[in-house]
Amino acid sequence: MRHTLIIMGFFTTILSFFGCSGQTKQESDVMIVTVMEEKKFEPSKDKLVNMHLTKQTIYGTADKYLLDEIFDHLYSQCSVENQREYDIVMSWNKSKQAVYKVCLFKGEVNNGGYNQFYNNSGVQYYKDLPDALNLIGAHKFADLTKRANDTFEKEYERVTKYQEKFVDDPLEEFDDEFFDLNKTKNLEKLLVDYIRKHKKELVD
Repeated sequence: MRHTLIIMGFFTTILSFFGCSGQTKQESDVMIVTVMEEKKFEPSKDKLVNMHLTKQTIYGTADKYLLDEIFDHLYSQCSVENQREYDIVMSWNKSKQAVYKVCLFKGEVNNGGYNQFYNNSGVQYYKDLPDALNLIGAHKFADLTKRANDTFEKEYERVTKYQEKFVDDPLEEFDDEFFDLNKTKNLEKLLVDYIRKHKKELVD
């Protein structure tokens, strides 16, 4: 009996060492992935400390990182999980509103065209976008977006049908125009230039 217990203890130790006690390899892999994902999405202490936006932050951030810095800061104040996001954004001054809305718009269109923008949470700002784009000096983008908005409203059934079946997208022509325009009137550069010139309106 004692010999049997020693052997069982030996095997238990080995299984524990390899993380297999009571688990299949698949279950073990799932646990590892879950732990890694939880760790990946855990906000860092440094990020939380840097949420206070100052002129020094804007001065000291290179152009290629500036939009991410500003947008992350604004986004932290109105997470999409917050049911009051729209009210919070609309309570900001015009500069903060414009930068936030245009950043949302730019990211969606770059990833999936106007249709993706109208299909995601940024759509709540679509009527405001032409004014926001004009404010940052992106006048041709404002005109393009106003025309896209008109098509979105007039062709709503076709637009939503495309979102389900990915055929016959009435907004595709606006995507092509957006990317062609972005080659000569880079929207990211216009945003960065606006932020540099309106630091006082964007800091806390």
